[in-house]
Amino acid sequence: MSGKVLVAQGGGPTAVINQSMVGAVLESRKFRNVEKVYGAFHGVRGIVDEDFLDLTQETTHNLEMVAQTPSSALGSTRDKPDLKYCQEVFKVLKAHEINYFFYIGGNDSSDTVRIVSEQASSAGYPLRCIHIPKTIDNDLMVTDHCPGYPSAARFVAQSFMGANLDNWALPGVYVGVVMGRHAGFLTAAAALGKKFPDDGPHLIYMPERTFVIDNFLADVKATMEKYGRCVIAVSEGIHDEAGVPIALKLAKEVERDAHGNVQLSGTGALADLLCDEIKSKLGIKRVRGDTFGYLQRSFVGCVSDVDQREAREVGEKAVQYAMWGDRDGSVTIHRTGFYSVDYHLTPLIDIAGKTKVMPDEFISASGTDVTDAFRMYLRPLLGSKMPDAYRLRQNRVPKILGV
Repeated sequence: MSGKVLVAQGGGPTAVINQSMVGAVLESRKFRNVEKVYGAFHGVRGIVDEDFLDLTQETTHNLEMVAQTPSSALGSTRDKPDLKYCQEVFKVLKAHEINYFFYIGGNDSSDTVRIVSEQASSAGYPLRCIHIPKTIDNDLMVTDHCPGYPSAARFVAQSFMGANLDNWALPGVYVGVVMGRHAGFLTAAAALGKKFPDDGPHLIYMPERTFVIDNFLADVKATMEKYGRCVIAVSEGIHDEAGVPIALKLAKEVERDAHGNVQLSGTGALADLLCDEIKSKLGIKRVRGDTFGYLQRSFVGCVSDVDQREAREVGEKAVQYAMWGDRDGSVTIHRTGFYSVDYHLTPLIDIAGKTKVMPDEFISASGTDVTDAFRMYLRPLLGSKMPDAYRLRQNRVPKILGV
């Protein structure tokens, strides 16, 4: 069918989300039946406000430059559309004679695509709706991994590599808090920064396992006794046996986001609270904490080339499925070897509004480390030219004075 294309970006930005957008735009412009390619400014909010950019007029060169740039070039939104909201979205799409709708985003975005698709079907309006995956949390169902995650994981791995080097030079306890409300994939990536057996992170805490503060303190104490230092990676979403976030349990005051969720990102509360517990309960003086916050999402210069390539391809494949196929869906990545992938179009109902967490085979029996299976899963995603760290050999000179 002939018509116009609309592309939008939703949720948290990533280092490669623009690759998907540009892939969808340039692939759409190859088809003769496409009259115009629009971009909605600030996601579904931009659609409702009819705030569109005409991307048909963009030069290929500038689009390629934008593709190499992290964050969302079309702007994003945290709006979580319900049925009424999606009905407004559909009304605008119909008014502008949009026949192809591509929405790049995570769980909520896929659910938006599902509802809009159902609205179009009920109205008998010819609208092809394709969800293009994106999330640094890596928590979308069916797909092997999500574009955006490998680059964020590369940043986390390199950051902990640096934190470990610092901690080795000046021993103490270091706590790094990483994004991940329900899934620990990104926090687990800290393990890929290890080279030597005594390297940190020595302890990794993910939301897939219940966090017990007394066990945590015992783990830290044991690690200090073994290595004389301790590097810790903690997911922002760690919780107790009742599912209550630890940040909520330890804090006197908490912030909440627009959806009523406890504000876990953009605040250093959890790192500070855990550091205070270590200082007060274990009597360790040198304790430092960092919250990676938004740095891990769109960090310039720390992008996986594998992630860039796949983010581009899911955008291109989305258009191909839309033009040549007869159904809506979500583009998913499937690993076919070590390392190669293929792309499928998966029914929206299998993706929308669902969350994938770390499988048991990726988490060690102790619950505070990852397995080799996870390392094998993540390593090819990090891309080429990963930095490495080395040490001086300990060829010590014998003491003369014996002091």
